[in-house]
Amino acid sequence: MIFTLGIIVSFVVYVLIGFFLSRKVKSSEEYYVSGRSGSTLMITGTLVASFLSTVSFMGEAGFSYDGYPILLLILVIFNASGYIFGVFLFGRYLRRSRSLTVPEYFGNRFQSNKVRMAAAITTVLGIAAYLVAVTQGAAVLLSEISGVSYAVALLIMWAVYSSFTILSGAKGVMVNDTIMFFLFSVATYLAFPFIIKAAGGFPEAITKASHLPARPELLSWHGITGSNAYMGTPWEALFWAVIMGLVWGAVIAISPWQSSRYLMAKNEHVAIRSGAWATVSILTIYLFLHISISTITTIKSDIAPSEKVFIWAAMNIVPTWLGVIIISGIMAAALSSCSSFLQLIGSSVTRDIMEQARNKTYSDAQLLRASRISMIIISIVILLIGLWQPPSVMWIGYFAATLFAASWGPVAFSSIYSKKVTKEGAFWSIVVGFLGVICGESLQKFGIELPVYLNPVIIGVIVSSLALIIGSKFGVVTDAEKAFRENILQRPIILEEAEEMVVTRKYPGYLMVGGFIIIIITFAFYYWPVSLAMP
Repeated sequence: MIFTLGIIVSFVVYVLIGFFLSRKVKSSEEYYVSGRSGSTLMITGTLVASFLSTVSFMGEAGFSYDGYPILLLILVIFNASGYIFGVFLFGRYLRRSRSLTVPEYFGNRFQSNKVRMAAAITTVLGIAAYLVAVTQGAAVLLSEISGVSYAVALLIMWAVYSSFTILSGAKGVMVNDTIMFFLFSVATYLAFPFIIKAAGGFPEAITKASHLPARPELLSWHGITGSNAYMGTPWEALFWAVIMGLVWGAVIAISPWQSSRYLMAKNEHVAIRSGAWATVSILTIYLFLHISISTITTIKSDIAPSEKVFIWAAMNIVPTWLGVIIISGIMAAALSSCSSFLQLIGSSVTRDIMEQARNKTYSDAQLLRASRISMIIISIVILLIGLWQPPSVMWIGYFAATLFAASWGPVAFSSIYSKKVTKEGAFWSIVVGFLGVICGESLQKFGIELPVYLNPVIIGVIVSSLALIIGSKFGVVTDAEKAFRENILQRPIILEEAEEMVVTRKYPGYLMVGGFIIIIITFAFYYWPVSLAMP
């Protein structure tokens, strides 16, 4: 009962915040990008919160519990670097464009409604799939905690995140994301010592997990391999982690639910600082989460489904007060992603699809009304799909995310760094990359096993890049395209530039210190205990 009460209280807080902030939303810029007023703390919060979800705290936690914690930590090394590369190579230029959506940026960059429409449609389809996975994960959690049926839990989740997102748009999403970021971060960090203590204390908990009969090679660098495991050989497992890490790094760098956060930043310095803090935050959250999850196997090795492992720990290992924080934190991670996804879908449907299809520019009042109506309709569709499609939290989320790495990656970076890419190349790159991933996944569904080096996302990236190169042989780069690109390459100078630059220049040092601390923690809580258990 106490866990359910904690969830209800958090739900009420989020909805009230959305209602309060909705009264301050007077323009489309406030609704779409929170008036470009985000501080470093808020942009960091919404970057991390919109990325972490039930895919992280349930799907990946279950994957770690099944035997792959270190493989996931290898993956996240490449993954988290996407924040640094993303903000420097794409995000800051996106912000300079003053667009309200990422598809709008692509349309303006290539002076093409067709490119904008392709980006918008892929946004809606890809994020909708991810939103289904995250919503289902949250419904599974709520059902597990409260005892209500899955259908009722799904309906409650839908009502909560839809209400505050539809009411306040990006402004409410950013504020709630920041609160949720603190909640699930605290939950992860505080849970670590209690779980380690319950598993036998330090370093015994780690040494036991490294030689557990129920999970042989659990803490090896490749995880459990063999004929009955997810992975093939150890090197195939490592190759998979590197590939998916690079893919997720690209997702963090250019996907609409991550790169669009920079559009909300107060200035370019805020965007850069937020990228740095988000990198450190993701690395530490994953490190503490997956090391602690790996030791739960020494306490109970038959949790089924494994996606509930962190929930089980919250209800059976840690003190009740902390269990409430953990459950509320996992729910916050789910809600933050759901709200970000819904806001992005609604924005693209209204501004990038409806306006372009009708060749009509809405007034601010019309745009706000149309956006809210679009979100209501879309959220209902997502609800119905969630009721029909069986939950598959991690793998649907991974599939949806890889769509953007393949279809948007080549176009996003070439839009900044290439003078020769044309609108024809950009359009076909987006379309072919999107279809390439879907075709690759379809082959696996029909029983055609692809080698790890032909992961569907690799197929998508290859065909997307080829389409970009070949397509750019046709057409010409117009003067308007050249002017737009040259404009976003010019660094904006603000009144407080000197003071802001002094602060920003400290951030490489902060990253180095953060990296050093993470290495020390990894040595102390993984390498040293595991080495003690070696014969």
